[in-house]
Parts: sequence; C-alpha cells; structure tokens
Amino acid sequence: MSIYTNSASSTPDETAAYVSGLLGLLGNQDPVEVLRKTPSALEQLLHATPAQILAVPEAPGKWAMRDVLAHLADSELVAGVRLRMVLAHDRPTIIGYDQDLWSERLRYREVDVHQALGQFTVLRHSNLRLWENVTAADLQRVGVHNERGDESLGHMRNLYAGHDILHLNQLNRIRRSVTAAS
Repeated sequence: MSIYTNSASSTPDETAAYVSGLLGLLGNQDPVEVLRKTPSALEQLLHATPAQILAVPEAPGKWAMRDVLAHLADSELVAGVRLRMVLAHDRPTIIGYDQDLWSERLRYREVDVHQALGQFTVLRHSNLRLWENVTAADLQRVGVHNERGDESLGHMRNLYAGHDILHLNQLNRIRRSVTAAS
C-alpha cells in the first residue's frame, strides 16, 4: 500500500506516513502559491486530455481522472469548512472522512469532469481569499482532528498544498498509463 493512501482504516503510523509524505511533496514551496496555481494546472491537464481517457481507471480498483477531480472538488469543500471553523472557533473538532466511501456513495463515477473542475475552482478561489489574508497568529490557531489530533492552520495549509501536488502527480500518472494502454 502506498503511503499516499489515507483510508479511514489507516493506523496511526500509516496516517503519520501519509502526512509526512504530503509535507515532503510540498518541500520548501510556498503553499499559497501551490494552492493558487492548482486550478489552472487542472484546467490545462483537462484541456490536454482526450475525453475518452477521463473515465478510464489506471488499473482495476483504482480511480480514473474523473474520480480524482471529483475528490478534489469535495476535498476543497471540506478544507474550506475546516479553515473557517478554525479561524472562527477555538479548538473546533475537525472530522475526518473516508474518501473511498465518498467516491462510492457520492457517485464519483457519474461526475461530469468539467462540473467538478468548476466546483473546485470556485471553492478554491473562495478559500484563497482567506489563505492569502491569514495572519501569523491565525496560522497558529488549532483545530482538533479526530484522527490526527491538534493541527494548526499553518500545518493544514501545508497539507492541502501537498495534497494538490499529490493529486496533480496522480492525474498525470493516470493520463500516461491510460494513454499508453489504449
């Protein structure tokens, strides 16, 4: 199993490896700049990918590009709620979610990729307004994740930027894999 798999059944060690992996992908990059560039990177990738490739998973049991785009839209929705809760409340509880259950039960396989990208982009721009204006004190504010414990906004921002990089890499990998197989 990849360290970038973060299922609801992950052990604390697997979760720690996932968090470390995301932070490693971000490295020394400016997280706000990564967050700012992701919508256009996704748009370019979608524009350059033939429609028939978007719904094909790279392997049985894996996500297609469409599923990843739906996940990113939902993930941005969750991130926005978490950001607002931590900014507005003292030590709010942050609830984790099972991305595979969301994929299945929210029917990612039926999602229109252009709508998913549109939803992601609108939500990201709304969230960027806040990320671009947080203070140093705001970045120290903490939410209590029900699986990972205390997480500051600064830490969360870095995780979200690493998450973007992870899924941009995944989308490119799926595109190459499916294109090579067809």
